[in-house]
Amino acid sequence: MLRADLHIHTSFSPDGQASPQDVVARCLEVDLSCIAITDHNTIAGALEAQRNASIHIIVGEEVMAREGEVMGLFLKEEVPRGLSALETMEAIKEQGALVCIPHPFDRFRSGLLRRAPWEELLPLVDMVEVYNARTFLPGDNRMAQEFAERHGLVATVGSDAHAPGELGRTYLEMPDFDDTAQGFMRSLRSARLVRRRANPLYRLSSTCERLRGLLRHA
Repeated sequence: MLRADLHIHTSFSPDGQASPQDVVARCLEVDLSCIAITDHNTIAGALEAQRNASIHIIVGEEVMAREGEVMGLFLKEEVPRGLSALETMEAIKEQGALVCIPHPFDRFRSGLLRRAPWEELLPLVDMVEVYNARTFLPGDNRMAQEFAERHGLVATVGSDAHAPGELGRTYLEMPDFDDTAQGFMRSLRSARLVRRRANPLYRLSSTCERLRGLLRHA
């Protein structure tokens, strides 16, 4: 069985605090054997992590659409930010990649389903993140779980880690797969979801990191 974390950031995100190599090294320490690197609006960190990695590395991107964030997994090319949610999902699908909605009801972040016309988007969605370890209010994760169940969508979880110390607490246990998006989805449907909340101080530290970055470029 694989241990998979499908929502991880590196230093290629403005608020990420570890290089791709350090993220992979930490994953080996905590027995994560499949990860998706989903940096904000770039796949560069994921591509770097893939080099010489001994675990499954899924190339992902957390894209800022106009209505909120959308994640693409198994991407070949970067998806530009600033498109509508529908255009973002269509751009992901054109690559044969998978669409995931992260933290969809998080009221402190760009929770997509609070703003977007989800009835129009639903046919393009492959999975919903029903538990995000950084979501402050448990009810927001519960809403995501209920939404996925109500609409028959595949559920996933993610640490949303921006620092190595967040890795290894929230993950999926799933059968191995053949490195294709289709094989991944078959495996994901039988996954066991392990949910543990991150220390809220990690979220504060990544906010500080983002502010430092803005000051450096001011």
